[in-house]
Amino acid sequence: MAKKKVTTEDKARGRKKPNSGFGGRLRSLILRVLITVIIVVLLFWQWPNIISWASGVASGTFDFLGWGLILIAVFFLAITVALLFQKLSPIISKLSPIIFHLHQWLGGMSLVLAAWGVLAFFNLGGKFGGWIIVSPDITGILRIAGFVILGVILIAPGASFRALGRFFKWFGRQFERRPEPRPLPRFEQTTASPGARQGVLFPPPAEATTPGETPPTRIFPPAPAEIPDLTTLKTAAQTAAEAKEKLTAATAPKGPEELRQVAQEVWRKYGESPSLVIVDGWRLPPIDILDITPEVELSQADNMNRARLIEEALSSYGVDAKVVQINVGPTVTQFGVEPGWDRKVREVKDKDKDGNVSARLEEVSRTRVKVERINSLSNDLALSLAAPSIRIEAPVPGKSVVGIEVPNTITGQVSLRGVIETNVFQKLSARGKLALALGKGAGGEAVAGDLTRMPHLLIAGATGSGKTVCLNSVICCLLLRNTPYDLKFIMIDPKRVELTPFNGIPHLATPVIVDTDKALNSLRWLNLEMDKRYPKLAEAGVRNIEGYNRSLQGAEKMPHLVLVIDELADIMMAGFDEVEQIICRLAQLGRAAGIHLVVATQRPSVDVVTGLIKANFPTRISFAVTSQVDSRTILDIGGAEKLLGRGDMLYMATESAKPKRLQGCFVSDNESERLVYFWGNQRQEETAPLKIDEILTAPRRESFPEDAFMETARQLAREHKQVSASFLQRRLRIGYPRAARIMEQLEEEGFGRGEREG
Repeated sequence: MAKKKVTTEDKARGRKKPNSGFGGRLRSLILRVLITVIIVVLLFWQWPNIISWASGVASGTFDFLGWGLILIAVFFLAITVALLFQKLSPIISKLSPIIFHLHQWLGGMSLVLAAWGVLAFFNLGGKFGGWIIVSPDITGILRIAGFVILGVILIAPGASFRALGRFFKWFGRQFERRPEPRPLPRFEQTTASPGARQGVLFPPPAEATTPGETPPTRIFPPAPAEIPDLTTLKTAAQTAAEAKEKLTAATAPKGPEELRQVAQEVWRKYGESPSLVIVDGWRLPPIDILDITPEVELSQADNMNRARLIEEALSSYGVDAKVVQINVGPTVTQFGVEPGWDRKVREVKDKDKDGNVSARLEEVSRTRVKVERINSLSNDLALSLAAPSIRIEAPVPGKSVVGIEVPNTITGQVSLRGVIETNVFQKLSARGKLALALGKGAGGEAVAGDLTRMPHLLIAGATGSGKTVCLNSVICCLLLRNTPYDLKFIMIDPKRVELTPFNGIPHLATPVIVDTDKALNSLRWLNLEMDKRYPKLAEAGVRNIEGYNRSLQGAEKMPHLVLVIDELADIMMAGFDEVEQIICRLAQLGRAAGIHLVVATQRPSVDVVTGLIKANFPTRISFAVTSQVDSRTILDIGGAEKLLGRGDMLYMATESAKPKRLQGCFVSDNESERLVYFWGNQRQEETAPLKIDEILTAPRRESFPEDAFMETARQLAREHKQVSASFLQRRLRIGYPRAARIMEQLEEEGFGRGEREG
């Protein structure tokens, strides 16, 4: 029968617990003494039999196992300690991931068998030890060595295989034939070739160079066994000087003939392949024209250590959280932290049957840790991780974790080819031709966008953060998949050095515009071109440019127009109101007509990126900026001021509510030059150019109709030396705006202030 629990009401009524009081405790004590006496009597009675049985078992076991019993006892003792004290002892708890790895336990058993075999050589291992070594000769030694090697490999497989690989490399180098002492083998010939401009250099193994950097000239020393004489040293010095002169000539600015020769070599290497895709008579560039950049692999142990530091730092500030996932990216690593629980407990006192009072803690309620508590510890986490800055994404879209982005110790480089070859970009490019490879996210996943869905792109960032490289990658990505019949560029480059290398492509509607006045005229022309396209679309009965070009081929197509502006602030200074009005109108109405804007600026202030412009550019990219105010101007949220630079950016897509951190694609100068040379070699005469040059030379504004007081104003200008708008306002008795317009027309006709027409 189960014992009845004594409640508070029973105590109040004076009821007592069964077996309580002096009598109950006396009966319990007598029962325990009686059981103890019975056990002692039985042991005393059967003690000789127990001793004989135990000695027989021990002698038989010792004969079979020998001193290996100690090894078994130590092995099971280690298991017992690991199981009992893994949570109580901090040392064992840190080693718990190692303790419960099966392969490491198997390796430990293999080492135990090897030690047992060593005991068998000294006749201390028993029969089992004899079975291990089979015979005490070379066979037994080899078996013990095999157990040792197997145990080491199972306990530390990674270190074992790395050591084995280093041994084989060292062993192979012992049989390599040492090169003869010849200065600059093959490097002299390669640097002198015109292919040096393409980046196709084959120097001997040397230190890594950054893209676009000239490899250092090296003279290999002679073999130690041979000591060169003075003549050999002089010849080597002369050869090095000649190689340096040739390398300088190869990297110097080339003339028209040399550029033509380099372009022809690029065409022979990439353009004469029979496997190229031909669209409307144009050959599209192959993917091999872009370079392959090896990816940097990060240590998993380093990431596990940083995850442990994050958990310990949060725990020290009273935040219960656990790292549940680690996403390694090229620049930053995102640690997914799952918030824990805030528990409220109370102390409850219980009394056992003997009247002893014990206290225990009982959980009253628990709530999830608030995200704001984790978000407020960003500086403390950066201090614990010894990181320059960290960014907390709370929460990660689509996941129930808080993302803590920590910069990597070794930053990788994302190549344009590496993103183009991913499935994400290929699926997106199958739907449209204006797919853009943007970069890779914090977890290493490729990110791409479609310019027709954006439909415009606004890029901002401080000097040197990666804006121009992003523009180059956008242009190169569009050049890889579009012919001049499908796409036309209008490039505005007030800096005169960033976009001018693309002057050789047939996709340009006009050469790269570097003058501010011509830039304003090109915006006006683009506005008029958009107004001309809509009647054509209405006449064809289609809604957009894709429906218009569906049944057309070649020069009959209506090409997409992409306006690329490298520095918006310079154009806004030339004509603020007009530029803002035209850009907003193009952004609002240009999508269906196939007109897209890609605008970049290094000054994301409110007088450059105005509210109207920002409202019409839902897709934005922000590189590293100098202050949080600039970040809020471009993204409406802070965070861009904590970016690392060199291509680290925040990408705000049209359909997303939060920006996504990416490492942008890098395109070297050699890659862009190859694309320019590739398209420049197939320039066709039958390409229908857009008549933009005629619009560029048009007058700046339309002429106003002549005012009724214009002739009287001319007469006053002839009679008086100084004529102003206020003077005309008083004499003609008209308002100031009308007088100002008349004064502007007088100045255009030559009636300036203080002048008189003779």
